[in-house]
Amino acid sequence: MKKRITIKEIQLQLANITEETDPVFKQYQADPRAGVQRLLNQCKKRVLKHQVLVTQFQKRLTLEKSAWEKGLNLVAGIDEVGRGCLAGPVVTAAVILPHDFNLIEVNDSKQLSKQTRERLYPQIIEKAVSVSIGTASPATIDQLNILQATRQAMKNAVLHLAVRPQQLLVDAVDIPVNIPKQRMFKGDSKSASIAAASIVAKVYRDHLMTIYDQLYPGYDFSQNVGYGTAKHLQGLKNLGITPIHRLTFSPVTHYVKN
Repeated sequence: MKKRITIKEIQLQLANITEETDPVFKQYQADPRAGVQRLLNQCKKRVLKHQVLVTQFQKRLTLEKSAWEKGLNLVAGIDEVGRGCLAGPVVTAAVILPHDFNLIEVNDSKQLSKQTRERLYPQIIEKAVSVSIGTASPATIDQLNILQATRQAMKNAVLHLAVRPQQLLVDAVDIPVNIPKQRMFKGDSKSASIAAASIVAKVYRDHLMTIYDQLYPGYDFSQNVGYGTAKHLQGLKNLGITPIHRLTFSPVTHYVKN
Protein backbone atom coordinates (compact mmCIF):
# COMPACT_ATOMS: atom_id res chain seq x y z
CA MET A 1 0.00 0.00 0.00
CA LYS A 2 1.35 3.37 -1.01
CA LYS A 3 2.14 5.61 1.93
CA ARG A 4 0.08 8.82 2.00
CA ILE A 5 2.14 11.98 1.66
CA THR A 6 2.46 13.93 4.91
CA ILE A 7 1.14 17.44 5.49
CA LYS A 8 4.71 18.62 6.05
CA GLU A 9 5.72 17.29 2.64
CA ILE A 10 2.75 19.02 1.03
CA GLN A 11 3.73 22.27 2.74
CA LEU A 12 7.18 22.06 1.17
CA GLN A 13 5.66 21.42 -2.27
CA LEU A 14 3.36 24.45 -1.94
CA ALA A 15 6.09 26.79 -0.71
CA ASN A 16 7.26 27.97 -4.13
CA ILE A 17 3.94 28.07 -5.99
CA THR A 18 3.20 31.47 -7.58
CA GLU A 19 0.08 30.62 -9.61
CA GLU A 20 -3.22 29.12 -8.51
CA THR A 21 -3.29 27.05 -11.72
CA ASP A 22 -0.13 25.18 -10.68
CA PRO A 23 -0.71 21.39 -10.94
CA VAL A 24 0.66 20.86 -7.43
CA PHE A 25 -2.03 23.16 -6.02
CA LYS A 26 -4.79 21.33 -7.90
CA GLN A 27 -3.42 17.95 -6.86
CA TYR A 28 -4.44 18.38 -3.22
CA GLN A 29 -7.74 20.26 -3.56
CA ALA A 30 -9.71 17.09 -2.91
CA ASP A 31 -7.58 16.02 0.07
CA PRO A 32 -10.00 15.68 3.04
CA ARG A 33 -7.47 16.55 5.74
CA ALA A 34 -8.18 19.86 7.49
CA GLY A 35 -4.46 20.59 7.71
CA VAL A 36 -4.05 20.25 3.95
CA GLN A 37 -7.04 22.50 3.25
CA ARG A 38 -5.61 25.08 5.65
CA LEU A 39 -2.29 24.97 3.76
CA LEU A 40 -4.12 25.39 0.45
CA ASN A 41 -6.00 28.45 1.74
CA GLN A 42 -2.76 29.97 2.99
CA CYS A 43 -1.12 29.22 -0.34
CA LYS A 44 -4.01 30.81 -2.24
CA LYS A 45 -3.75 34.02 -0.19
CA ARG A 46 0.01 34.15 -0.76
CA VAL A 47 -0.41 33.58 -4.50
CA LEU A 48 -3.03 36.33 -4.75
CA LYS A 49 -0.75 38.72 -2.86
CA HIS A 50 2.11 37.80 -5.18
CA GLN A 51 -0.04 38.46 -8.24
CA VAL A 52 -0.98 41.91 -6.90
CA LEU A 53 2.71 42.68 -6.36
CA VAL A 54 3.52 41.56 -9.91
CA THR A 55 0.76 43.76 -11.36
CA GLN A 56 1.91 46.79 -9.34
CA PHE A 57 5.53 46.18 -10.29
CA GLN A 58 4.69 45.93 -13.99
CA LYS A 59 2.87 49.26 -13.70
CA ARG A 60 6.04 50.79 -12.22
CA LEU A 61 7.93 49.60 -15.31
CA THR A 62 5.61 51.44 -17.71
CA LEU A 63 7.92 54.43 -18.17
CA GLU A 64 10.95 52.23 -18.69
CA LYS A 65 9.15 49.99 -21.20
CA SER A 66 7.93 53.02 -23.12
CA ALA A 67 11.52 54.24 -23.47
CA TRP A 68 12.83 50.76 -24.35
CA GLU A 69 10.24 50.46 -27.13
CA LYS A 70 11.68 53.65 -28.64
CA GLY A 71 15.16 52.15 -28.65
CA LEU A 72 16.28 53.97 -25.50
CA ASN A 73 17.67 50.91 -23.78
CA LEU A 74 19.72 52.67 -21.09
CA VAL A 75 17.22 54.43 -18.83
CA ALA A 76 18.50 55.74 -15.49
CA GLY A 77 16.29 56.43 -12.50
CA ILE A 78 17.62 59.01 -10.05
CA ASP A 79 16.54 59.79 -6.50
CA GLU A 80 17.86 61.42 -3.35
CA VAL A 81 17.61 61.04 0.40
CA GLY A 82 18.45 63.33 3.29
CA ARG A 83 17.37 66.76 2.06
CA GLY A 84 15.51 67.56 5.26
CA CYS A 85 18.17 66.39 7.71
CA LEU A 86 20.10 68.63 10.08
CA ALA A 87 23.28 66.58 9.75
CA GLY A 88 25.04 64.43 7.21
CA PRO A 89 25.23 64.65 3.42
CA VAL A 90 22.54 64.49 0.81
CA VAL A 91 22.94 61.15 -0.96
CA THR A 92 21.71 60.52 -4.48
CA ALA A 93 21.71 57.35 -6.55
CA ALA A 94 21.39 56.65 -10.26
CA VAL A 95 20.32 53.16 -11.36
CA ILE A 96 19.99 51.64 -14.84
CA LEU A 97 17.88 48.49 -14.82
CA PRO A 98 18.09 45.63 -17.33
CA HIS A 99 15.03 44.73 -19.40
CA ASP A 100 14.58 41.47 -17.47
CA PHE A 101 14.66 43.09 -14.02
CA ASN A 102 12.24 41.11 -11.84
CA LEU A 103 12.58 42.18 -8.21
CA ILE A 104 8.87 42.82 -7.77
CA GLU A 105 9.25 44.18 -4.23
CA VAL A 106 11.23 47.19 -5.48
CA ASN A 107 9.09 50.19 -4.60
CA ASP A 108 9.41 53.63 -3.02
CA SER A 109 11.91 53.09 -0.19
CA LYS A 110 9.58 54.90 2.24
CA GLN A 111 6.98 52.16 1.68
CA LEU A 112 9.39 49.39 2.65
CA SER A 113 10.64 48.17 6.00
CA LYS A 114 14.30 48.57 6.88
CA GLN A 115 14.74 44.80 6.66
CA THR A 116 13.26 44.71 3.15
CA ARG A 117 15.44 47.62 1.97
CA GLU A 118 18.55 45.93 3.35
CA ARG A 119 17.64 42.69 1.58
CA LEU A 120 16.90 44.37 -1.76
CA TYR A 121 19.97 46.66 -1.72
CA PRO A 122 22.60 44.07 -2.73
CA GLN A 123 20.19 42.41 -5.16
CA ILE A 124 19.61 45.70 -6.99
CA ILE A 125 23.35 46.33 -7.23
CA GLU A 126 23.93 42.80 -8.52
CA LYS A 127 21.17 42.87 -11.16
CA ALA A 128 21.46 46.49 -12.36
CA VAL A 129 23.28 47.43 -15.54
CA SER A 130 24.97 50.18 -13.53
CA VAL A 131 24.62 51.89 -10.14
CA SER A 132 26.25 55.12 -9.05
CA ILE A 133 26.22 57.26 -5.91
CA GLY A 134 26.54 61.03 -5.73
CA THR A 135 26.81 62.99 -2.48
CA ALA A 136 26.81 66.59 -1.33
CA SER A 137 28.58 67.30 1.95
CA PRO A 138 27.13 69.51 4.68
CA ALA A 139 29.68 72.19 3.71
CA THR A 140 28.52 72.07 0.10
CA ILE A 141 24.89 72.27 1.23
CA ASP A 142 25.70 75.33 3.35
CA GLN A 143 27.56 76.93 0.46
CA LEU A 144 25.11 76.28 -2.40
CA ASN A 145 21.76 75.70 -0.60
CA ILE A 146 20.02 72.36 -0.37
CA LEU A 147 18.39 72.38 -3.81
CA GLN A 148 21.54 73.28 -5.75
CA ALA A 149 23.62 70.83 -3.72
CA THR A 150 21.11 68.07 -4.49
CA ARG A 151 21.24 68.90 -8.20
CA GLN A 152 25.04 68.69 -8.17
CA ALA A 153 24.97 65.37 -6.31
CA MET A 154 22.51 63.96 -8.84
CA LYS A 155 24.68 65.20 -11.71
CA ASN A 156 27.70 63.43 -10.21
CA ALA A 157 25.72 60.21 -9.80
CA VAL A 158 24.67 60.29 -13.46
CA LEU A 159 28.13 61.15 -14.77
CA HIS A 160 29.77 58.32 -12.82
CA LEU A 161 27.54 55.56 -14.19
CA ALA A 162 29.55 52.90 -16.02
CA VAL A 163 27.54 53.59 -19.19
CA ARG A 164 25.99 56.84 -20.37
CA PRO A 165 22.20 56.70 -20.06
CA GLN A 166 19.99 57.65 -23.01
CA GLN A 167 17.18 58.96 -20.82
CA LEU A 168 16.77 60.00 -17.20
CA LEU A 169 13.74 59.46 -15.00
CA VAL A 170 13.95 61.96 -12.17
CA ASP A 171 11.93 62.54 -9.02
CA ALA A 172 11.11 66.28 -9.36
CA VAL A 173 14.62 67.78 -9.37
CA ASP A 174 16.06 69.19 -12.62
CA ILE A 175 19.52 67.68 -13.12
CA PRO A 176 22.04 69.90 -14.97
CA VAL A 177 23.16 67.32 -17.55
CA ASN A 178 22.67 67.27 -21.31
CA ILE A 179 20.64 64.04 -21.39
CA PRO A 180 16.90 63.83 -22.17
CA LYS A 181 14.99 63.62 -18.94
CA GLN A 182 11.48 63.05 -17.70
CA ARG A 183 10.67 64.73 -14.40
CA MET A 184 7.76 63.80 -12.18
CA PHE A 185 6.52 64.12 -8.63
CA LYS A 186 6.48 61.01 -6.44
CA GLY A 187 8.54 59.30 -9.08
CA ASP A 188 9.71 56.60 -6.68
CA SER A 189 6.17 55.18 -6.72
CA LYS A 190 5.78 55.56 -10.51
CA SER A 191 9.08 54.20 -11.82
CA ALA A 192 10.91 51.00 -10.89
CA SER A 193 14.24 52.66 -11.76
CA ILE A 194 13.59 55.61 -9.45
CA ALA A 195 12.33 53.23 -6.76
CA ALA A 196 15.54 51.19 -7.05
CA ALA A 197 17.57 54.41 -6.79
CA SER A 198 15.60 55.45 -3.70
CA ILE A 199 16.44 52.15 -1.99
CA VAL A 200 20.13 52.34 -2.89
CA ALA A 201 20.42 55.96 -1.72
CA LYS A 202 18.51 55.28 1.51
CA VAL A 203 20.48 52.20 2.55
CA TYR A 204 23.82 53.78 1.59
CA ARG A 205 23.05 56.88 3.68
CA ASP A 206 21.70 54.86 6.63
CA HIS A 207 24.97 52.91 6.74
CA LEU A 208 26.94 56.15 6.58
CA MET A 209 24.98 57.70 9.44
CA THR A 210 25.59 54.58 11.56
CA ILE A 211 29.32 55.19 11.12
CA TYR A 212 28.86 58.84 12.06
CA ASP A 213 27.00 57.73 15.18
CA GLN A 214 30.18 55.94 16.27
CA LEU A 215 32.34 58.97 15.47
CA TYR A 216 29.99 61.46 17.13
CA PRO A 217 28.08 59.68 19.92
CA GLY A 218 25.32 61.46 21.78
CA TYR A 219 23.13 62.50 18.83
CA ASP A 220 21.48 59.12 18.09
CA PHE A 221 22.51 59.36 14.42
CA SER A 222 22.12 55.61 13.86
CA GLN A 223 18.40 55.93 14.64
CA ASN A 224 17.44 59.39 13.40
CA VAL A 225 19.93 59.45 10.44
CA GLY A 226 20.35 63.18 10.96
CA TYR A 227 16.73 64.28 11.26
CA GLY A 228 15.78 66.62 14.08
CA THR A 229 14.41 64.16 16.61
CA ALA A 230 14.20 64.88 20.33
CA LYS A 231 17.42 62.94 21.05
CA HIS A 232 19.24 64.73 18.24
CA LEU A 233 18.14 68.15 19.50
CA GLN A 234 19.12 67.19 23.04
CA GLY A 235 22.54 66.18 21.74
CA LEU A 236 22.92 69.60 20.10
CA LYS A 237 21.97 71.26 23.36
CA ASN A 238 24.37 69.15 25.44
CA LEU A 239 27.30 68.76 23.05
CA GLY A 240 26.98 71.46 20.42
CA ILE A 241 27.54 70.97 16.69
CA THR A 242 29.70 68.38 14.92
CA PRO A 243 31.60 68.60 11.62
CA ILE A 244 28.67 66.94 9.86
CA HIS A 245 25.98 69.41 10.94
CA ARG A 246 24.48 71.78 8.38
CA LEU A 247 25.26 75.20 9.79
CA THR A 248 22.60 77.02 7.75
CA PHE A 249 19.77 74.77 8.96
CA SER A 250 17.64 75.81 11.93
CA PRO A 251 17.96 75.05 14.83
CA VAL A 252 21.64 74.18 14.17
CA THR A 253 22.20 77.89 13.47
CA HIS A 254 21.49 78.64 17.13
CA TYR A 255 24.57 76.65 18.19
CA VAL A 256 27.02 78.19 15.72
CA LYS A 257 29.56 80.33 17.52
CA ASN A 258 30.14 83.69 15.91
